[in-house]
Amino acid sequence: MLSGLAVLVLDQVTKDLVIANFVPDRSYNLFGSLIRFYLTYNNSAAFSLGFGITWIFTIISAAAAVTIVWFSSRVRNHGWALLAGVALGGVTGNLADRLTRPPGFPSGQVVDFIQIPFNFPIFNLADSAICIVATLVVISLARGGKLGG
Repeated sequence: MLSGLAVLVLDQVTKDLVIANFVPDRSYNLFGSLIRFYLTYNNSAAFSLGFGITWIFTIISAAAAVTIVWFSSRVRNHGWALLAGVALGGVTGNLADRLTRPPGFPSGQVVDFIQIPFNFPIFNLADSAICIVATLVVISLARGGKLGG
């Protein structure tokens, strides 16, 4: 679960740095127009689904974190353990925002700041961790792997 702690810390530190150094709703080029920082606060789920019902996503995130911890005790190899840890870090990164950021518990807004082209939703490191793990799990299962090793 050390990987989860690393993702959680990195996610929260980058969010705090972005909040301290950037103005909301203004674009800052990082790699030209390929990757930009654009600080925004999200009170919905991924891809802006469920606008305004943050407390429900707080419950779902907490349940997901508990499920990942339960699952990790049954993992049989290091690869699956790493994936479980990274997923836990991503889930708890956004959960921490929902619990601690304005407007307050349990409806805090998630800090998003990474913007890429093609009208893709703005996201953060926790979102990236969750999506990467989900993709790797699907690929592994599609190739005949067994969940958890």
